Amino acid sequence: MRFDRCRQADYIESISFIETVRRERVLRFESRKRGSLSRREWLRIGGWGGLASVLPFLKQASAAESPSEPSIGFGKAKSVLVVFASGGQSQFETWDPKPSAPREIRGAFDAIPTSVPGTFVSEHMPRIAQLADRFTIVRSMSHEDLDHGTAFYLSMTGRYHIRRSANPPPMPTDYPTHAAVLKRVRPTDQFVHTGVHVNGPAVVPTILGPGQFGGFLGRDFDPMIVGNVVEKPIVMPGLSQPVEVPAVRLDGRRSLLSSLEEQTRRFRDNQEMLDMSMLYRQAFEMLDEPRTRNAFNLSAESDALRDRYGRNRSGQACLLARRLVEAGVPLVTVFFNHCNRGQDKNPDDTDEYGWDTHNDIFESLKDRLLPRFDLGFSALIEDLDERGLLEDTLVICMGEFGRAPLVALEPRFAGATPGRKHWASVYSIVMAGAGVGRGKVVGRSDRSGAHPASEKYGPWDVQATMFSALGIDPTAHYADATGRPFPISIGRPIEALYAG
Repeated sequence: MRFDRCRQADYIESISFIETVRRERVLRFESRKRGSLSRREWLRIGGWGGLASVLPFLKQASAAESPSEPSIGFGKAKSVLVVFASGGQSQFETWDPKPSAPREIRGAFDAIPTSVPGTFVSEHMPRIAQLADRFTIVRSMSHEDLDHGTAFYLSMTGRYHIRRSANPPPMPTDYPTHAAVLKRVRPTDQFVHTGVHVNGPAVVPTILGPGQFGGFLGRDFDPMIVGNVVEKPIVMPGLSQPVEVPAVRLDGRRSLLSSLEEQTRRFRDNQEMLDMSMLYRQAFEMLDEPRTRNAFNLSAESDALRDRYGRNRSGQACLLARRLVEAGVPLVTVFFNHCNRGQDKNPDDTDEYGWDTHNDIFESLKDRLLPRFDLGFSALIEDLDERGLLEDTLVICMGEFGRAPLVALEPRFAGATPGRKHWASVYSIVMAGAGVGRGKVVGRSDRSGAHPASEKYGPWDVQATMFSALGIDPTAHYADATGRPFPISIGRPIEALYAG
């Protein structure tokens, strides 16, 4: 295939647009190569041939968007924004302190009052404490998976992994992540991508966490992944349109893209060619859409606001998430910690810290994790609320599980002072916006923080709440590439968030 010089220049320029996405895909592909499926099977699951078989189920899901008896919060959200605290955020040192428990249970931190009388949080979350009248704490989350990889998968898909309490790599047979399901049942026309993962991909702790991709729906349903937003002055420099590129050059790029796709159709048995074709198409769409280009421009924000979020990887990721919601992205997930336990290899780099605090929990939380979390998450809630975005944005702050109700030193892990083990029997999350009650606490744990003392909820219920808030019946079905139907969720919306 021949190109004239102008089209060659456009081709070279377009490479920069996709470089960020390409690097993440290379990492993901290397991880997936460990799986047992052949390339032919990859194509069968996620390739070109299965689209016709799923159309009846797409119609079925669309028709079921309005259930006969919708939940209280049904359809109140235009967007969902998930802040994922990877590693297992301790409920004792955040949302559910136990000041009256023995020291070996309550830990080293005090509890402080919030803006809601009778509700207390950790002393190291003073900014969040003052915003407690804008969100609801759910203190009776519970499930049965005790390791990061599969508990992360459960949180990101609403389903248990076929293996429990393990750390498997991503596989093409995985259930799709929430954003992939949303793209299947109701792709957006407001933005190039239906779902965006910021500060990703999530690493658990040295391999890619399963459940954050398109799974059996195929790679076309992978969310867009944006990595370290503070690595460069501009989040995605390739999206900045040079002034010397007029509209006619953009039209030339569109023609170039069509030519590339025509050539790619001749290589339908070559998965790498198919992947590259998809990347080129997405790159052009992102360049061609001003809304997309502007959303990634953090420099458009004032220095004061950027400082308010925190000039660090987690804080600026939260700021970018707000901009993506503002631009119309229906589902944004911020990995507040891109690694669940990076402090072992990089103890001096706060960006690398995760919430997996087996040992040195109090030092890690006080000096590293909680100051940034208090700053970034409070800024996000405050900013969304002041802009009027919280009214129709469901915000969810969650992790894969909590920490154990006994402080103890674990000799198998790094660190010289005690910490807390994994604990999934009970933990806490926070929700806000889109009709969720303000200043509420839903559920409670027992006196020692070991088990739920009221109705318990699971990640499947969080998933159902997300889709219900977006106006999609969580009991509706979607289909994989072979036509097999799957319910959007196996949970129920948490109506207690809204009632009373």
